[in-house]
Amino acid sequence: MKKSFIFTVIMLMLFSLILAGCNSDSKVSGAKRAKVIDIQLTQEEYAFGVDKNQPELLAKVNEFISQIKSDGTLQKISDKYFSDGEPEPVISAVEDSSKDQLVVATNAAFEPFEYTLGGSEYYGIDMEIAALLAEYLGKELVIKNMDFDAVCLSVGQGKADIAMSGLTVKEDRKEYVTFSDTYYNASQKLIVREDDNTFDNCKTAADVEAILSSLSSDTKIGVQTGTTGQFYVEGDEDWGFEGYNVKCIGYKSGSLAVQDMLNGNIDFVIIDEAPADSIVRAINELN
Repeated sequence: MKKSFIFTVIMLMLFSLILAGCNSDSKVSGAKRAKVIDIQLTQEEYAFGVDKNQPELLAKVNEFISQIKSDGTLQKISDKYFSDGEPEPVISAVEDSSKDQLVVATNAAFEPFEYTLGGSEYYGIDMEIAALLAEYLGKELVIKNMDFDAVCLSVGQGKADIAMSGLTVKEDRKEYVTFSDTYYNASQKLIVREDDNTFDNCKTAADVEAILSSLSSDTKIGVQTGTTGQFYVEGDEDWGFEGYNVKCIGYKSGSLAVQDMLNGNIDFVIIDEAPADSIVRAINELN
């Protein structure tokens, strides 16, 4: 993964190693690497959540999405994070009601769609799209970073114009936003420690689900709070997810969940496919 993301993971790993050193009862047996079970557990679509009171903005956003899809811009941005391109930092202006601004709500803990290095610069597919969208609209870009479960709510409350945060189109989120056209197809994937062979013989989603269904109730599965991974593990009627009889442990980011798994505090992690691949690749490059 890119240097900026690797730096973030290094900081998380240093912190987790300190915690692991303080916990003599940790289940860690030298397993510092992880692997993604390469089976898609769900089928999802990402879109942007637009303020319901701004139908003209929705029309412009859809027009913009169509353009960046057709002219290859979306693919070029994606290649920066999935291939050999170089991510570009995005800077947020200070919010000022006297200026013509596009206020974007996000949760910058969802690599490779949005993340930071702890400073004022934002990185990620959504953030680079946000910068281009603001330019397309002739507006100044303002980025508001918040917990994921507050992103759509902030737009619904009129505190932001649009939510751009790796948002899966979901019925209950439509209470707060109007979704744009979709721009990315996603899925959930399972992450395990590299030496864990529980799912090695699985060929299909049904195979993985059969094992998940057989797990004991004290099994701990990490997710990013408020994301589809949580709905998948806990169960969600809108999605048709039955859920599993396990303990679902929420984290602010997928990186934190994976680190906790490597520390032996949870058993597995289920998060979106792109972040799963990015996090595991970055962690394994350091070990």
